Amino acid sequence: MADIDAGRLQAPAPTQAPTHAPAPGIADPGPLGLAAFALTTFVLSCVNAGILEVGTKSVVLGLALFYGGLAQFAAGMWEFRKDNTFGALAFTSYGAFWLAFAGILFFYKPTGATADQATHAVGVFLLGWTIFTAYMTIASLRVSGAVAAVFVFLTVTFVCLAIGDLAVNADMTKVGGYLGLATAVLAWYTSFATVTNSTWKRTVMPTWPVR
Repeated sequence: MADIDAGRLQAPAPTQAPTHAPAPGIADPGPLGLAAFALTTFVLSCVNAGILEVGTKSVVLGLALFYGGLAQFAAGMWEFRKDNTFGALAFTSYGAFWLAFAGILFFYKPTGATADQATHAVGVFLLGWTIFTAYMTIASLRVSGAVAAVFVFLTVTFVCLAIGDLAVNADMTKVGGYLGLATAVLAWYTSFATVTNSTWKRTVMPTWPVR
């Protein structure tokens, strides 16, 4: 036993490097989610603010299904892949919001209810989203100033729209429409800044990230 060559007890050295490559990363889905949210919010807010006639609300249906809905929902799924809990919850939820809104526009036919009762039901729907947006606003304060501004304005927008439908108050709905336009502009800016900074590989437009 003493004469056994110690070198024979060692594991053989690999003859070539491992063939598997590291898993590739994915692009930031945030600008897509923000842009989808911004455009759909902008068009609906034009209706709520009275800039477009109420009868043209169906024009929102396509956007709510395919851009604000499916594209934003997909952005949320990619945020899960990037291990971004906030972005995943926000984009997936608001993507589902737009899909649900499209469903209301397309499928909801109130039977046995007055017009006011149907409006109250939409108000409860919006109240639930107000609560969700309010606690997401708290979390957004640890993301960036730009994202926090979007959520602050979105919360106030939902508050006004919910009150408008619950109280059947057209003036509050109109205020919510104009606040929604401001929210859309802020979301567009955040999307624009994020994609520009990513493409230029430096900070061209500030988003005021929280350190």
